[in-house]
Amino acid sequence: MNNHIIIKGAYENNLKHIDVSIPKGKLVVFTGVSGSGKSSLVFDTIAAESMHQLNNIFPLYIRNRMPHYEVPKVESIDLLTTAIVIDQRQFTGDFRSTVATMTDVAPLLRLLFSRCASPHVGSSAAYSNNDPQGMCPTCSGLGKTIQFDFDKVFDRSKSLNEGAICFPGHQVGSYQWQLYANSGLLDPAKPLSAYTEKEWFHFLHGSGITVNIQSKKGNVWESYRLTYEGMEDRITRLYLKRDLNTLSNANQRIVKEYTKEQLCPSCQGAGLNETALSSKLCGYTIFEMESLEIADLIPLLDQVSDPIGIPTVQKIQQVLHCIAHMGLGYLQLNRPSKTLSGGEAQRLKMVRHLGSSLVGITYIFDEPSIGLHPKDVNRLGHLLLHLRNRGNTILVVEHDKDIIRIADEIIDMGPRAGQYGGQIVFQGTIDALLLQDTLTAANLKKQIPVNLHPRTPSAFLCIQNATLHNLKNVTVRIPKHAFTVVSGLAGSGKSSLICGAFQKQYPEAVHISQSPIGTSSRSTPATYLGIMNEIRKCIALENGVDAGLFSYNSSGACPVCEGRGSIKTEMAFMNPITVPCDACQGSRYHENALQYRLHDKNILEIMQMTITEALDFFQQPKIHAKLKTLSHVGMGYVTLGQPTSTLSGGECQRLKLAAYLQTKNGIYILDEPTTGLHGADIALLMTLLQQMVEHNNTVVVVEHDLDVIRQADWVIDMGPEGGKNGGEVLFSGTPEQLLMCPASITAQYLRQDLNR
Repeated sequence: MNNHIIIKGAYENNLKHIDVSIPKGKLVVFTGVSGSGKSSLVFDTIAAESMHQLNNIFPLYIRNRMPHYEVPKVESIDLLTTAIVIDQRQFTGDFRSTVATMTDVAPLLRLLFSRCASPHVGSSAAYSNNDPQGMCPTCSGLGKTIQFDFDKVFDRSKSLNEGAICFPGHQVGSYQWQLYANSGLLDPAKPLSAYTEKEWFHFLHGSGITVNIQSKKGNVWESYRLTYEGMEDRITRLYLKRDLNTLSNANQRIVKEYTKEQLCPSCQGAGLNETALSSKLCGYTIFEMESLEIADLIPLLDQVSDPIGIPTVQKIQQVLHCIAHMGLGYLQLNRPSKTLSGGEAQRLKMVRHLGSSLVGITYIFDEPSIGLHPKDVNRLGHLLLHLRNRGNTILVVEHDKDIIRIADEIIDMGPRAGQYGGQIVFQGTIDALLLQDTLTAANLKKQIPVNLHPRTPSAFLCIQNATLHNLKNVTVRIPKHAFTVVSGLAGSGKSSLICGAFQKQYPEAVHISQSPIGTSSRSTPATYLGIMNEIRKCIALENGVDAGLFSYNSSGACPVCEGRGSIKTEMAFMNPITVPCDACQGSRYHENALQYRLHDKNILEIMQMTITEALDFFQQPKIHAKLKTLSHVGMGYVTLGQPTSTLSGGECQRLKLAAYLQTKNGIYILDEPTTGLHGADIALLMTLLQQMVEHNNTVVVVEHDLDVIRQADWVIDMGPEGGKNGGEVLFSGTPEQLLMCPASITAQYLRQDLNR
């Protein structure tokens, strides 16, 4: 059995003490409905244990400076190999991070310019917007300036006494308001529109005086003095002259709402100084070269003939060819990494591994098909097989049928989700799986027909002359009170059209994005739905006590673990140890809180109820209505108090949708809602979306999944390719009409799937 990873007694999250042997040197795909235990087995058990054991080979003083991994809940794992996890999380670099930096092309390109560009301006640092030698002095290398929009900060029609300062924290009477109203430099009764140039200077940039401020503490007024600082200077210092990522979420929202971005007037967005921009290679500055699409940059670099630069060019092109081969040739090297989708970021993370000469590695992928058109999924499949053929083990958590079909072995988790999952219901080949009756087997065998009876549109929402990003003056109509799918290859302009141009023209549209919900250890379905306060009030009213007693974030928290339910002990140079709190036995609550009951249950027992059980328990209209929405999205098995950090991606998606099920006459935009969903979950999602349309809502979905496309009332297909070769509407009409469109790659794959 040396050619297998042997796991015994895995019980992380909802796993039911499972035993499994996973073949090495194979492409193994883990399937199952959302919440069935796939990630618990692959990431929380196999990957976590590999990282834990790998760290243990280093001396303790080095280990203390590395990420700490707790031991997963498993009896034993034997014959484990080194694991490399390539997940779908967005790249977490700072605001200076780009495609070039995350793929390590940036230093190579700077090196090439320092050796071969003309005129020569210095070392590679002279071409870096992150180094004082190369950065633009005006914008510090950012390429843009962020300034407060004073049309939003002030209401010029009002005086200070009337609340002319709209900026948060400056309401009339506050100490920040008094700083200006009591300064003596300004007339607080005078409208801002009547201020003289001198008064505006004092207001925005004044200094050098002290101001009397009064504040009330209890029933006592206190006086103190503050140094005057002009409004613009003050809020710029507090909010903009610092790393914006270090601001609280509330302050980041303030900056986003009250500022405006513009290109740096000195460098016009390049982030480089004049010296760096004077140097060219092949007729391009380094900024212009990084602004080219990667597919165009590859042949351009062939023009470098200097023998000193050719080895560097070859290294750069090797990386760029890998990026293009993964269907990302439409990206530019200076594209900010934070603007990449989860699927794009994951594929870029693969770049450094495709050229690696290491073998015997276990590569672990988290739904690598996310964000991919069926054409690109085929490319992805070849890349996975390439890694396998080099002597590596490939473990993939995946729902895509085409990836499942090329697997050497399939491990199907289930039978369902949550407490009804956590078991291995099948292990074997695709042919053997198709003979089973699991949900995955049923999904692989199911053939969903094309919608031959779409809703007939009575009115349309129009997008006029859209030119955002790569859109080529696009004008297109979207039917009202219908289900519309926007399809096309990655980079073809789908999101630019819908999440950009359409939402700008229809700001009332609700965008349900891929962004994660709040998933802290203290967040639960009850808190997310906004019913936790109502539940606490019910118990408090029943017992005549304060509602805060039933919150583990307030007076009801266990005093030992402070409401966490566990105690984490740092072991200096060793890995930390987390154990249940002895005082509350993991309940999180103070013992006083647990003695009060609503009907026959205390707060802990209430939070341990499933949504289905809670529906029978609570008859209060506010609580019952919210619980009913969760039941409708198929999450009746989830408990009220389950941390949202333990929910799968598909469960989080449905949790977000639950909030909108009962609305009517709205416009809803969903960006790839099938992300993280099994075919059985997609069927449930489609029922929910069709239900929203039946309530006279207009639902527009950006999507690649062929099963979703064929159930639409209307399809808009973008293309023909990505990047500069996209941005056009290839087709607009019903799914049946799409099948006849010769120019559409989506239509081609839809026909192939129907004929399979």
